[in-house]
Amino acid sequence: MTQNARDIRRRISSVKNTAQITKAMEMVAAAKLRRVQEAVQLSKPYLAKMQEMLAGISQSARWVKHPLLAQRPVRKSGYLVITADRGLAGAYNANVIRASLLEFRKKDKSTYTLYTVGRRGRDFFNRQGYPVGGEVIGLSDSPTYSSIRALAEQVVAAYGNEEFDELYFVYNEFINAVTQRPLVKKVLPLATAPAQTAGAVRSGQEATVRPTQYLFERDADSVFAQLLPRYAETLVYQAVLDAKASEHGARMTSMGNATDNAKEMIEKLTLVLNRARQAAITTQIVEVVGGAEALK
Repeated sequence: MTQNARDIRRRISSVKNTAQITKAMEMVAAAKLRRVQEAVQLSKPYLAKMQEMLAGISQSARWVKHPLLAQRPVRKSGYLVITADRGLAGAYNANVIRASLLEFRKKDKSTYTLYTVGRRGRDFFNRQGYPVGGEVIGLSDSPTYSSIRALAEQVVAAYGNEEFDELYFVYNEFINAVTQRPLVKKVLPLATAPAQTAGAVRSGQEATVRPTQYLFERDADSVFAQLLPRYAETLVYQAVLDAKASEHGARMTSMGNATDNAKEMIEKLTLVLNRARQAAITTQIVEVVGGAEALK
């Protein structure tokens, strides 16, 4: 066996080991994705019920005012940028950072502040000198509400204290396991939608919605003071879960592509190895025949 053939075999062995690793990472990412999707599904009824309650309360008490509902002239903006702590997820982190930069380039650095979730985003913006007001890193692969509560409270309190006048989330929206879309979403000030209640009376093809009437103990202002910050913090948690699902989906797809590429490379290297072996055998046959001819 020639030196070239030995090198090719060594490389095939190395690529096979890499393919085993990427396949294992793909399967792990798929399992993590299922867990996060379950968490998203579990949180949706809670968020939907809070939206329904807030919409109904706002209909019953239109005079109630709260800082999170206040529309103010925009002097400064806030951004919550959600990336991952690790790479190996294709363009997942790059897409979020690129979407953020497109927003920031429209403004002067003194007119916005940003909060980061994930080591990749935090490190990038710190290196580039962007104004980072808060951060969370080291989240688990299935984040809990308690793990992001401190940052959520900080962001909501900053808006309430008029440190900025609008808040945007920048993250990868989960579409499906192979599709994630960079999203810039305005979250604050909050907007309450019309109440969706069950008391509808149908007349032919039309329906009239009877808004739910609420009784307040002590008063509506106290209820809003408790519900609105919790609702805003839940929106932060929902965005983090959505971003985590996107991360696992992107990593699963990236590792699947890497495994396919490794298999393709193994096939090509095997073909090259077979040609090298065939050339070596042919050379040996020629040498034997030549030696036999020389002995005649």
